[in-house]
Amino acid sequence: HGPTRPTIPGSCLGGDNLARDVFSRLIKGSWVVIQIAPMATIFAFMVGITLGLPAGYYGGKLDVFLSFLANLILAFPVILIFYLLVTPEIVLTGLPSYMAIVLFIFPLVFVAVLLNSRYYTQPSVRTPVLIAVLGLFGWLYLSMISNDGALVKTSTYDIPGLPAFLDLFDIGPGLLVVFVAVVFVNAPTVFRIVRGLALDIKTRDYVAAAQTRGEGPWYIMLWEILPNARGPLIVDFCLRIGYTTILLGTLGFFGLGLESESPDWGTTINAGRRLLSLYPHAAIVPALALLSLVLGLNLLADGLREESLRD
Repeated sequence: HGPTRPTIPGSCLGGDNLARDVFSRLIKGSWVVIQIAPMATIFAFMVGITLGLPAGYYGGKLDVFLSFLANLILAFPVILIFYLLVTPEIVLTGLPSYMAIVLFIFPLVFVAVLLNSRYYTQPSVRTPVLIAVLGLFGWLYLSMISNDGALVKTSTYDIPGLPAFLDLFDIGPGLLVVFVAVVFVNAPTVFRIVRGLALDIKTRDYVAAAQTRGEGPWYIMLWEILPNARGPLIVDFCLRIGYTTILLGTLGFFGLGLESESPDWGTTINAGRRLLSLYPHAAIVPALALLSLVLGLNLLADGLREESLRD
């Protein structure tokens, strides 16, 4: 008889080579994906939309400059960028923390511009709404970039951040590095998509009508162009979550970013492949979970694409 699957009382999927419950690690690993993939995709979209709309609407030197930066980032292989950003020597310089300070401010800017353009003609409403919303989002922003009371921690210096009693939550160093890396590699692609949509939609009649009414540029971009670009953006959002899930699995498989004992699916697959001929379930189960999630997101994106074409 060949070797049998390690059994753990009460476990429906048995254990791995270290007698850890495969089902529990599968569920815990899904939480890692849920924490990073959708939220990092949202942040990447905030960056891409905030920069892509003015690039497509205004054109000129702004478009040339932002497009050059996006193409420069896209010229590097994704895995190489990930590897560089999660390398311990790079992490110790504080570079991921500086990148988080820059990238995480885009949702704050997006919300501020969105509300300001919407209530620009109603100052009595605009001012209190902006103060309340920006206060809340500013607090969340500082909580995200602050860790143990510091914005940036290196071997030689610390930059003070939000005091511990005001810090709502701390993102672990490994999780923060992976989160920033995912946003950084996804944002240029979203930028190019949004820029292309803005270039096309700004020539439509309803945009010309808004300009004739005297609406401001940001009102037109956020309330005329962006809503009419929602179909392709929603489809790309679903596809990008799946793409990000694959990236996370790749990082975990190669042991980059997250802790070596992290239950994420990539790390679990890498640990299970060492005994694949003896206990295949330890690697196959998380691989099937990764496959089913990405396949489901792709099918959802296809359905949304068909619905957008009907509209």
